[in-house]
Amino acid sequence: MNFELTEHAKKVMAEREIAPEWVEQTVAEPELREPDPNDASVERRYRRIPAFGGRVLRVALNTAVEPPRVVSVFFDRKMKGRL
Repeated sequence: MNFELTEHAKKVMAEREIAPEWVEQTVAEPELREPDPNDASVERRYRRIPAFGGRVLRVALNTAVEPPRVVSVFFDRKMKGRL
């Protein structure tokens, strides 16, 4: 899947040691998709990352632009046990 990263997404990926492959996998093959409750143009995509202890990666993706744009990335502790 073709997508772009915002500067914010690039920064937090580096700070939090989130591998680009994990973001790519989560965007392309999420285990769960949810609309963002605050922004209709953003979709939240979730995927467990076995290489990171099975923690759940959340990728916020702006789907209203072409190509889609990753606006935020982080490990979502609230999703523990939900996937």
